[in-house]
Amino acid sequence: MRIRHAALAVLLTSAIACASEPKGPIPVKDLPDIDTKLALDDIKKLASDEFEGRSPGSMGEDLTVQFLSDQFKAIGLKPGNPDGTWTQAVPLVGLTSDKMTPLKITAKNGKSLDLKFRDQFVGWSRRVTDKIELAKSDMIFIGYGVQAPEYGWDDLKGVDVKGKTIVVLVNDPQVKGADGQLDAAIFKGNAMTYYGRWTYKFDKAAELGADAVIIVHETATAGYGWNVVRNMAGERFDLATPNKNMDKAKLDSWMSVEAAKDLFTLAGLDYDKAKAAAQTKDFKPMPLNLTASLSFEQKQRTVNSRNVVAKLEGSDPTLKNEYVVFSAHWDHFGIGEPINGDKIYNGAADNASGTAALLAAARVATKVKPAPKRTMIFLAVTAEEQGLLGSQYYGTFPLYPLEKTLANVNMDDNLSMWGRTKDTMVIGLGASDLDDYLKDVAGELGKTLKPDGEPEKGFYYRSDHFNFAKVGVPALDTDDGDDVIGKPEGYGKQKKDYYTEHDYHQPSDDVKADWDLSGFGQDAKILFTVGYRVAQADKFPEWKPGNEFKSIRDKMLGAASKK
Repeated sequence: MRIRHAALAVLLTSAIACASEPKGPIPVKDLPDIDTKLALDDIKKLASDEFEGRSPGSMGEDLTVQFLSDQFKAIGLKPGNPDGTWTQAVPLVGLTSDKMTPLKITAKNGKSLDLKFRDQFVGWSRRVTDKIELAKSDMIFIGYGVQAPEYGWDDLKGVDVKGKTIVVLVNDPQVKGADGQLDAAIFKGNAMTYYGRWTYKFDKAAELGADAVIIVHETATAGYGWNVVRNMAGERFDLATPNKNMDKAKLDSWMSVEAAKDLFTLAGLDYDKAKAAAQTKDFKPMPLNLTASLSFEQKQRTVNSRNVVAKLEGSDPTLKNEYVVFSAHWDHFGIGEPINGDKIYNGAADNASGTAALLAAARVATKVKPAPKRTMIFLAVTAEEQGLLGSQYYGTFPLYPLEKTLANVNMDDNLSMWGRTKDTMVIGLGASDLDDYLKDVAGELGKTLKPDGEPEKGFYYRSDHFNFAKVGVPALDTDDGDDVIGKPEGYGKQKKDYYTEHDYHQPSDDVKADWDLSGFGQDAKILFTVGYRVAQADKFPEWKPGNEFKSIRDKMLGAASKK
């Protein structure tokens, strides 16, 4: 009888458990809402003048790290670093150019052109050294500076540019089809590939052994105006390396398109014709018969910057050793060149808003029932504005195994500040199963998914999710929709365009009186729900077939299964 009673007890317990277990995912409407009032308070705090623009290595960093650590602790999370602390050290080196001479371009006939710093060119060095000297470096135009064997594209054609100054165009080669539109079969048409990113061009120059690289800026293909490039002229950060970055070019730089046209004229060439030639596979590098010279000193400092990390341990005894990572970057540009009398680059939208969404998601995570089976990591990274350095460091030195990390959900000024929308933009739509999760979640709220409305700007390579994707982890990045409920058609795009032109990376990126955070709350809830459903799922999300990061993930998981 005891055995029968014991067996009956087990059956009853199992039946009760099954009855209490939800069938299918919990509807979005039944999950806790985002506290938008508290989120706005967080944005105001992080974007206040007190935080001095949240530059790495500043008092603003200290205040930000303390604020985030205190908030995560108050929410009820645990320190996210396995060593028991709230932070991951990110060693950076800060370099500030000083006594910059004009960039002197000299022709063989003795005629010359002096390009003015900030107005016509902006440059810096990643080399950790006291002085940079570029002395009569031969110049060569190498089109877009791209070597892409999968497209049969080589802008170098075997030419050795070691020790030279290379001039390159921004973005991917703009190859047009018979219909006059960009050819989708080459460099994804309108959608920028990684070959189009300025970081690729600087790294390619270093790989080729070039003395210097100069990118020609054009607003249409860069995705932002010269005012944004000007703001790259302050202190620059990079990850500290044993070789002091001496394998990088002496000079990474930009020039305005107007300056480029003058340069080509000095070389006896037509800029527009050279640009047109560069848009074909037959393009061959063009020696400019010019030399480039400049010098500047560098102020150096080492900075022990920090990623802030918190965790909510999973409720399942086995699955708690697998992870879903939510991320946002806490940094902005600090104190810089005054514009209209304001020198503090507060970064309210970019990215105090995303950081506030990260905190908001953490608050919901502690309230949701049933509790997440897998462990949720809340990661606020440093130095995104310096080249995604904080997330790059995490991807290189992860605190939790990448093969046990199911997904990254990123929050980078991608939540609507202008009210609820009928749509959600997805950066790189169709990349992974996370888009399927997002479609289901958004659909429950009557929202549709739309592909990135500005694929030519290469947003997929411009935020921290990219450093998770690069190491194989499926990563999701969204943008706020264009179709704002109760507003005229195109209102959302109009707001985004205004922000890009007037506020992006400017001191004017402050909290606005007409913000409506109802859309922010809905978008943050959607992103949290995606992560929550992944944390409850029976299997890992995967990259879609043909995705450039799928082979990395497959190899990683294959190796892990053999251990």
